[in-house]
Amino acid sequence: MYDEREQSPEHGPLAGFTVGVTAARRADELGALLERRGAAVLHAPALRIVPLSDDSELLAATKEIIGRVPDIAVATTAIGFRGWVEAADGWGLGEDLLERLRGVRILARGPKVKGAIRAAGLTEEWSPASESMAEVLDRLLEEGVDGLRIAVQLHGEPLPGFVESLRAGGAEVVGVPVYRWLPPEDIGPVDRLIDAVVARTLDAVTFTSAPAAASLLSRAKERGLLDDLLAALGHDVLPACVGPVTALPLQARGVDTVQPERFRLGPLVQLLCRELPSRARTLPVAGHRVEIRGHAVLVDGGLRPVPPAGMSLLRALARRPGWVVSRAELLRALPGAGRDEHAVETAMARLRTALGAPKLIQTVVKRGYRLALDPAADTKYDAAV
Repeated sequence: MYDEREQSPEHGPLAGFTVGVTAARRADELGALLERRGAAVLHAPALRIVPLSDDSELLAATKEIIGRVPDIAVATTAIGFRGWVEAADGWGLGEDLLERLRGVRILARGPKVKGAIRAAGLTEEWSPASESMAEVLDRLLEEGVDGLRIAVQLHGEPLPGFVESLRAGGAEVVGVPVYRWLPPEDIGPVDRLIDAVVARTLDAVTFTSAPAAASLLSRAKERGLLDDLLAALGHDVLPACVGPVTALPLQARGVDTVQPERFRLGPLVQLLCRELPSRARTLPVAGHRVEIRGHAVLVDGGLRPVPPAGMSLLRALARRPGWVVSRAELLRALPGAGRDEHAVETAMARLRTALGAPKLIQTVVKRGYRLALDPAADTKYDAAV
């Protein structure tokens, strides 16, 4: 019999899983982190960023702030704040901008933004430990904003409820659109990612910005696939967001997401390393420990890649472990197999070869196939079925 204590797999914790990456910025970094832990990665940037130096809206906001200095400035992202200063330098306005901001109360969302502020020679007044814009808003409203002029660095899209709440409190708000998101020039990868989610050939999709999540949902709606996408994300494909703001467009559609405690790429990957293996089906079969992952199977800790047709058969068998599944039912589980039950036999032979342990799957003459569930597990699974 297998012994879990003896397992010492050489593969990474995400081996056998396929993860979609929707990020436009730092996508290579996130993809490398996932691949280093064994995952297959499908990259489909759901957005592209308008270059700061080409953004007329940012130029207009910069001139407005230089002309009329705000009482408070709220900085939300490090890349955005640095980009703002660099763009202002390119327009010949950098020194004027920094001179105006030196006399302004600056609130920073988190430590990365604080670093960017200080690198520019400025000093923030306060930053929340939670890195939450909600806490920034609460502080401002508690202090009172009536009659104040507040500059808010936007990060790709208007902050939900933030600007509106300040204006409702009596503040004059100047939005600083340091970068804007637009749909990708090549929509093909996004369509392929949507198709993969709907087909359940992905195990998880990562989101690192709310605009990316909103863009993916918008594209699925354009193609008439929104309901199918939401159904897959709600049950079979894990949506993993870098933080609560990123998750808002999905949660607004009723999709539950997972998020790391610290809103960073590293913790996001660590979260997937825990979540995906915990969701994999593990069964005691013919004296072996069999763990069914997205596109591979662990047999006693050893990674065994399995063709898509074989995975379809294996999942059909695993839905009723130990019970006979007919060839007709297995044929329906095969994508595009037609009506010839010989396709089941061919795919089953390849599956057994891929698993490296033919006795895991038993042929029941004139009836079909079954997973050779260990006798000790029979009672439990009989009762469950």
